[in-house]
Parts: sequence; C-alpha cells; structure tokens
Amino acid sequence: MPVIVKTPLRVSLFGGGTDYREYFEREGGAVLGGTIDKFIYLVCLPMSSVAETRYRLTYSKVETINTPEDVHHPVIREVLLDEGYDVPFNLAVISDIPGGSGLGSSSAFTVGFLNLVRHLKGTTPTKHDLAQAAIRVEYELLQERVGVQDQYHAAFGGFSLYEFRKQQTSISPVQMNTRLWERLNASLVMVHTKHYRSASVILEEQVKATNDGSVDNDLGMIKALAYEARDVFLTQNEDAALRELGKMLSETWKIKRSLSASISNQHLDDIYNKAMSLGAYGGKLAGAGGGGFFVFLAPDHVIPKMRETFGDDAVVKIAMQDEGSRIKEIV
Repeated sequence: MPVIVKTPLRVSLFGGGTDYREYFEREGGAVLGGTIDKFIYLVCLPMSSVAETRYRLTYSKVETINTPEDVHHPVIREVLLDEGYDVPFNLAVISDIPGGSGLGSSSAFTVGFLNLVRHLKGTTPTKHDLAQAAIRVEYELLQERVGVQDQYHAAFGGFSLYEFRKQQTSISPVQMNTRLWERLNASLVMVHTKHYRSASVILEEQVKATNDGSVDNDLGMIKALAYEARDVFLTQNEDAALRELGKMLSETWKIKRSLSASISNQHLDDIYNKAMSLGAYGGKLAGAGGGGFFVFLAPDHVIPKMRETFGDDAVVKIAMQDEGSRIKEIV
C-alpha cells in the first residue's frame, strides 16, 4: 500500500541561534516561529518482488541498492540502521521548495523519514518523540552542528514560542486575535536570493563563537526579541502590531549579521534594502545565512511591487499553518 508523508517547512521569525546546545544549556533559548504552507513529501511503495535491487531511492540523486549499509543518503542510512528496518521499499522525495533555502528542510526530511519508518514498523510516535528522535539522528548519529528548533517545528507544526533549557523544551502557541492572524498571513512573503548555500561553514564559525561565549550578548538580545514579539501579538491594533513586528524583524537581522562575516554580503544587503525601500515593514534572512530566502512582512500593496522588482520567480507568498508531519495511506 503506498504511503505519503507530508512534513512542513518552517520560518523562524525571532530567536534563531539561541536553539543551539552550546547556548541554551547555559543561558536558555527561545524561538518564535511557525510552519508554513510549503512541504516535503515522501512517497513510499513496497518494492516489487521481481526488482533487481531491494531499495530504490529517488531524491536529488537516484540510488538502487540492496542493503541499508550501502545507502549514500546519510539520514536514510542511519535511520534504517538505527531502527533496524530492512524491508525493501521504493522511496521518492518531492519538495515544494529546494533544499538549502533556510527553511529547515534538512530536519523536516529527518522528521518525515523517521515518521515513515516507524509507521512501516507499525508504531505511531508522539510528536515529542518524533522531534527528539530527529535531534538524536542529526546531533548524535550524524554529528552535525544543528540547533533543535527545526525538528520541533516539523513534528508539532503551528505558530509557537519554543523555550529550550538543558533538561526540557516547552511549547506555547502564540496568542493573537483572528484579524491579526489573517493580517500576518497576508503580509508574509519570501524573496529568494538566487544563492543556494550550505550552512555548515557559517554554522561552524557561529557555533565556535557561541561555545566560547563571545556572542552571548548578541544572542541575549535576539532571545529578548522573541519574548517581546510574543507580547506584541497580544495587541488589538493590527496595523501597529505589524509595523512593530517588522521593525523587530529588521532589528533581529541587524544583530544576526554581526554573528559571522559569512552571514551577509553586498548582494544580500541590496535585496534587503530594495525591499525596505518599496515599503516592507521589515525582514530578515531565513536560516543560517549566506543565501536562501529573505522573509519579509509587507503591506498588501507592496507585494506586487516586490514581484516587479525581484521577478515573479523569486517572490513566494507564504502563510503559517498548523500541521506537523502527517502520514496518509493510499488505498
């Protein structure tokens, strides 16, 4: 029976960088953001009994192999080995947005694939277990320098304030009135930089600085903005709230640029400055930096101007949504 796993990408608005163990185990971290209406889909079918190989994996590459040990894709290989799952299957990976865009796609894939494998094994993990398992795969098995917000976003879905401490994570849905929720979603827009990037170099420099405490003051200001933004969402004046949130997004971007010389460059600065000159409330680069998408809050009349300036292909309208990783069987 075919199985489809649908896992959301995310936009982190405030607090990014405070979700790394090197920081939150000392100081506590806080991230405010949510999952968007863009997804990674895993389509899995049983492998034909007459196929020449036991596994076929189709993503940016195509792998035809016979054992989990032979899989090149690191997440697929480590999850299959760690879960002890060796039943043949045919897997295709499809995404609304290419990887390397700063939207948490790597962790969304890990969460989605873990969800798939556990479903195939006949179990249904809780959202918390799914997030924790994905963190373990990335942090311990693959020894990647990763934060922990992306895995929670992908597993839980929704628009929330995530608070990270050494021994626990707490999740609080952001409270706001319906009108502000609608206005927020109407104003959210992304502009692609036309630069795809690997976050590893940027993160290595940033994690080193985080580890030695040299950016604690900057991260403390970024964390404070997450709490301030939560309070802004409680206002009854939607126009004032969006203007204030835009200013806070830009303040976050200003601080984030100081964390590493690799985060921004003249090309990225030009995109930000053009969007602001068109009338955007504010914005920041998604993810670690160096490329991918800018996320802006902008009035309705500004978004068409952004399309004219940056091109239809570069401007992507998004909205927050409440869905975490989900399984669907096709009969």
